[in-house]
Amino acid sequence: MTVREFLTILRRQWLTLVICILVVVGVTAGVTLLQAKVYTATASVYLQTGVVTKSDAGSVVINANDLDTYIAVLHSPEVVKPLRKRAGLPAGYPIDVAASANSKANILTVVVKDADPARAARIANAVGPQLAKSAATFSTLLQVSGQEVTSIPVSPATTPNEPSSPNLERNLVLALLTGLLLGVGVTLIRNTVDTKVRDEADLHAAADAPVLADLPVEKQLATDGVLRDWSADSSHHSYLEAVRRLRTGLMFVDVTTSGHTFVITSAAPGEGKTTTCANLARALAEAGSRTLLIDGDLRRPSIARMLGLEGSVGLTTVLLGGARLEDAIQPFGDIELDVLTSGEVPPNPSELIGSDRMATLMANLQARYDFVLIDSPPVLPVVDAMLLHKLASGLVMVVAAGRTRKRDLLQAAKFFHNSDVEISGFVLNLAGRRRAGTSYYRYTYQPEKGAIATPRVAEGPATRRGAADSRKAVSRKRSHRQLSRR
Repeated sequence: MTVREFLTILRRQWLTLVICILVVVGVTAGVTLLQAKVYTATASVYLQTGVVTKSDAGSVVINANDLDTYIAVLHSPEVVKPLRKRAGLPAGYPIDVAASANSKANILTVVVKDADPARAARIANAVGPQLAKSAATFSTLLQVSGQEVTSIPVSPATTPNEPSSPNLERNLVLALLTGLLLGVGVTLIRNTVDTKVRDEADLHAAADAPVLADLPVEKQLATDGVLRDWSADSSHHSYLEAVRRLRTGLMFVDVTTSGHTFVITSAAPGEGKTTTCANLARALAEAGSRTLLIDGDLRRPSIARMLGLEGSVGLTTVLLGGARLEDAIQPFGDIELDVLTSGEVPPNPSELIGSDRMATLMANLQARYDFVLIDSPPVLPVVDAMLLHKLASGLVMVVAAGRTRKRDLLQAAKFFHNSDVEISGFVLNLAGRRRAGTSYYRYTYQPEKGAIATPRVAEGPATRRGAADSRKAVSRKRSHRQLSRR
């Protein structure tokens, strides 16, 4: 893993990192504030022997061994009991005391911890005199010589102003570092076990194809499918701008592929390919390009329902000879957009798509329009997208961030690679989405029992696209045109 990849992972899952830091810091702060305060008082004393009272006894000098002895017996009853009395403490009061020795100077440093700062200082100042008084109890030489040990304060203990424990500032700094390390670890683990596509890096890992646009989450699409308000002051400005960027990207692909017919597909169902295809078609038409939107999903057609158009007459009707192409094509709104719905659901969609009639029909449509967009079934469940690609000049794959599984994307890309099909570009749908709201399901269809009924042909003469008067005439005479300008 490179540094850039590492930073990309952290940027992608920054929220996880922040949550780990906040949790660790918050818990640490809470525990620290709940802990009882402890004050530390420190005193230094110098121990020396007094005058000899028995002339036959030698002089006794306190050495390092004696100091070590005093430290060892510091918690003995012979020292602690009289120490409590000297410090004015009740019987049985716990004393937290420790000492260290400077053997070269016979200086003993005493450290006392207590919940009361004044009491801590009082105990620390009482330890030296008490050790000097109890010294003879633990030294035979002192008992024989009759010498006494005196304690001279070197640095008396003072009442501490701040508690030594808990140290909030130090604990918070340690918690911040701990939370950061924990967050990085959790982020890396999540990235390792994450099965969903999150950003453009996952797309580039699947195939060497450009990302044409990132489409943000737009709540209205869940109910309408295609946006109605495309004005400059629309409340869906961010999504519309993203679709226009997609339109621009598709035009560049159009130049490189020398064609203007594109299949819009996805790896699995529920990734927003139909919605993206419909809004892209409208964006192309809004720019003045003669655009045809074809519902090539003959298993689960949805374009007619999404746009509010007649769905019984469409692509399958024309292929079976039940209607003329001009009668099956429906205009949408007052822009340069025509729609060819799927028609009746056939029992043999793959055979219809791969037929010679379909190839002839597509050649005819490509000669009429500036852009032809085909909404295709997903890649993994069925083979229809491959058949449609043979009739088109490019293929655009819609991938839903936080919804598409990486393995599905890789499998679809491998499928295209093995079939010598080049992906013209990716569209990252639901960009910024953090939670997936759909699950994978089997892509099937339910054709009507028996043969397909003879389709109903729309009333009135239909004319080929051309002048504006022709469009208005068709608009007045076709009863199945439900959606007009809104």
